[in-house]
Amino acid sequence: MTDQLRVGLVGAGPWATAVHAPMIAAHPETDLVGVWARRPAAAAVLAGAHGAEPFDSVPSLISAVDVVAFAVPPAVQVPFAIEAARAGRHLILEKPVAATLDQAYRLTDAVSTAGVANIVMLVMRFAPETTEWLEVLASLGGWRAGSARWLSGALLGGPYSASPWRYEDGALADVGPHTVDLIDAALGEVTDVLAASYAEPDVWHLILGHRGGATSTVSLSMRLPLTPTITSVEVYGEYGHSELPMRSTPAEDSYTALLDDLVGMVRGGTTRHPCDVHRGLHLQRVLHAARELSRR
Repeated sequence: MTDQLRVGLVGAGPWATAVHAPMIAAHPETDLVGVWARRPAAAAVLAGAHGAEPFDSVPSLISAVDVVAFAVPPAVQVPFAIEAARAGRHLILEKPVAATLDQAYRLTDAVSTAGVANIVMLVMRFAPETTEWLEVLASLGGWRAGSARWLSGALLGGPYSASPWRYEDGALADVGPHTVDLIDAALGEVTDVLAASYAEPDVWHLILGHRGGATSTVSLSMRLPLTPTITSVEVYGEYGHSELPMRSTPAEDSYTALLDDLVGMVRGGTTRHPCDVHRGLHLQRVLHAARELSRR
């Protein structure tokens, strides 16, 4: 490896353009080498904006880098990420890590077998206010219940409203991983989906059971005409009530912190992280159980 980690980006959509590419290019220890996208023109534009090269295939991109970052739909991510892991490339994975639970297991097995560093893009977990809040909760203990909400109109208009997989899978797949991850980190591992319901327009309500006996509720939607988006995570227990301060750190800064962690893992030869593919698989199991329960 060179002094900087050579990073290849798979995807050239709004999230890749707004966060992945500029932050990889700006980080002192990463070098955005190239971009591949299903639309070659989009890959060329994004690569050119950051001094990188457009690639005409994912295998050629994989062969040129140390790290592959993904900003593509989950069904597209899985086969390419497995290929990259088997080639010994470290990974920045988008959430959800896969389109199905079976795919998530296959991806996790491939990444574990390859022994590569990997982090899932659970961007809010890399914000300092989130880290500090979770540390306080852990030091106090005694939290018995909680609730989390992510309610928006993101699929009614805006840069992500034209995303086919988001329309098909809705809030459970897109913002569900973030929301479940946060309430899980706050109250303890989710062990059971006690109830799950779905109603139009894309409104989900979950009741979750956590290790140790705590319970929580989760409400999700991306098709409600709400401005601004409603996001909240709060817990209740022996010390009363505590609420996560929401989004004072921009996503770009959180992504830089993610890159800091990945660089540290690669330099230190470690492969496990609180937000690695195993975390992604855990969240996929929870969301799969919720979807199945809602169909009964």
